[in-house]
Amino acid sequence: MKEYKILSQKDKFFSGKFDPLLLEQAINSYAEQGWEVVSMATASIPAFGGSRDEVIVLFEREA
Repeated sequence: MKEYKILSQKDKFFSGKFDPLLLEQAINSYAEQGWEVVSMATASIPAFGGSRDEVIVLFEREA
């Protein structure tokens, strides 16, 4: 059986401050726990005055 985890810019790991270096650290941290990145994408999130793009990372590991 497999389990999945989603990481986004809103994740507590980023403390409200998204930074590519923090994303790298998060991915490496999850890798140490056995998680593997399966997919990455951007999602367009509606916001006041338009929209913003948000990074979404999908992880997978054996349960």
